[in-house]
Amino acid sequence: MEARFTSSRNRKEDSTMKADIREFRNTLQTLLVAAVTCGMLSLSAGVGDAAVAEDLAICDQVEDELLLDQAVSSVNIDVSCNEGIVTLDGTVDNILAKDRAQRLTETVRGVLSVVNLIAVQPPQEKSDPEIQDAIETALLHNPATESYEVTVTVQDGVATLDGTVDSWQEKQLSAHVAKEVAGVTEIDNQIGIEVGETRIDSEIKNDVEQSLTRDVFLDGAGLIDVSVEDGKVTLTGTVGSVFEKGRARTQAWVTGVSDVDNSALEVANWADEERERNTAYPTLSDSEIEEAVNHALLYDPRTNSFAIDVSCVDGYVALRGTVDNLKAKRAAEQDARNTIGVYSVNNRLQVRTDGELTDADIQERVENALLRNPYTDSFEITVLVENGTANLYGTVDSYFEKAEADDVSSNVRGVNFVDNNLVVSDTVNSYVYDPYVDSYDPYGYDWYDYDRPYTFETDADIEDDIEDELWWSPFVDSDQVSVTVENAEATLTGTVDSVMERQAAAENAIEGGAVSVDNELTIE
Repeated sequence: MEARFTSSRNRKEDSTMKADIREFRNTLQTLLVAAVTCGMLSLSAGVGDAAVAEDLAICDQVEDELLLDQAVSSVNIDVSCNEGIVTLDGTVDNILAKDRAQRLTETVRGVLSVVNLIAVQPPQEKSDPEIQDAIETALLHNPATESYEVTVTVQDGVATLDGTVDSWQEKQLSAHVAKEVAGVTEIDNQIGIEVGETRIDSEIKNDVEQSLTRDVFLDGAGLIDVSVEDGKVTLTGTVGSVFEKGRARTQAWVTGVSDVDNSALEVANWADEERERNTAYPTLSDSEIEEAVNHALLYDPRTNSFAIDVSCVDGYVALRGTVDNLKAKRAAEQDARNTIGVYSVNNRLQVRTDGELTDADIQERVENALLRNPYTDSFEITVLVENGTANLYGTVDSYFEKAEADDVSSNVRGVNFVDNNLVVSDTVNSYVYDPYVDSYDPYGYDWYDYDRPYTFETDADIEDDIEDELWWSPFVDSDQVSVTVENAEATLTGTVDSVMERQAAAENAIEGGAVSVDNELTIE
């Protein structure tokens, strides 16, 4: 079995490396604060020193994010930064890893823009006809895209998608399905959008503003201004990260929109100042939360074809009804969790299929889907389907790959449950769900557990590293979070604005070296 990722680090080696990083970064931050303080008084060389120190610190943090991620082999990726603009160069073995490297970079505090020059070099060469056939099969067998009229051509690994779909979301989903095919090096998405009904600009503007306000990832959506002219949306104002700039564009694609321009949306440089947005999430009533969740389900092509009943009591959402695939059930829950005001989701959706596919048919489709995926194609995974339950057996290198296999299997029509028995050979490095980077939520997986078995770091060092991770996150107000560590268990106390910020803080604690996290953060 070929190892596809950077080899697991020994925890003692990891501890030594983190100590060196900690010492160097503390020096940089000291220089940064001193240089900025002097630089703000005059246009002297101190300003240049501050910019250099800031860029070095940002580079270090981006490199750390890539190094610790199980889905990106960062050994061949070079990172450079100039005035907050980060350039990624080098090679990865699949296009999903290239995109993920960019998303990881976009979530680092102080990054103002990302230039992604990473080239995709698949480890195994596949012919263009093989890749084309695999993409066509993937689109045909995906429950959400099976009815799309999309044509595929492939030349030198570059897949061109043509055709027409009903929404921007369907266009993006088609591209994502194609990217999940091993051997693809680039996507040229030429799919057209049938805009459909004509809406007046004022209606579109109101819908866009509501969409931005209700999205849990957009901390400070009130700082975004929306204008609409002849169906074209222009976003201006300020956001706190490159990730949020892209997220705002995504959320602006509502019915009737012909184009979205977010180029004038400024990313605030908070790497050299205290993080204060002075904004708060809106308080929504239960009925408004229900409306917001329904809105999210409507614009998600994985869920919009089903009659899902949404009810909410004191921020606790229940989903009821029937869907015909497991991925739709999981996507509906994730859409609900991504909505402002939602504290918890009780997913009571039932997966019911038409019975046209036998267990043998489903098993073959799951096996083929795992062989197509660039993260799971090299592993010997045994699939056994019984009464619609996909049982997975075998060994993978990382928890990320186990999660990927789970997600791939859930996206096969006929699968109503995944019993994931895959064994992970790397039992040291845990997979921590990052809501700002991962495209699926593993908290619904019975096997998911992010606790580490042990660490060689002292409690004081872990506490310092966690506080450092919190400082670098553009999604967590580190001033509102207190950290204590005892026997490598981190306790987080304080207040946050959302469920996502609470989860992001827990992720920072694990990345800082905690073996486990007692998350006592309260949401206000």
